[in-house]
Amino acid sequence: QLEESGGGLVQVGGSLRLSCVASENILRIDTAKWFREAPGESREVVASIVSGGNTNYADSVKGRFTVSKDNAKNTVYLQMNNIQPEDTGVYYCFAEGYYSTGTGLSSFGSWGQGTQVTVSS
Repeated sequence: QLEESGGGLVQVGGSLRLSCVASENILRIDTAKWFREAPGESREVVASIVSGGNTNYADSVKGRFTVSKDNAKNTVYLQMNNIQPEDTGVYYCFAEGYYSTGTGLSSFGSWGQGTQVTVSS
């Protein structure tokens, strides 16, 4: 129900914007988190956003990454600036909200398939 895009190969100091788009049956994303899975490491949260717009960031990305949510497009973004080698990894979004069942609403919590970010020096 979620699809990430925007990853790729980027030089140190460059920028990328990752997108996490929800499928059409999803009516609302309430909360979302971006995770990073670096090679040989466990998945860690780097940024989160809640329905009121409050955001939180891992110390390693504070001041460089910005998470945002476009409710009209049911899309969550991760703007990555001043990218560093340690930012290399697969980025996943996880979102919670509500979707239409056809006869009503139901809550969901879903992962996207991930998008690769590779930083070259």
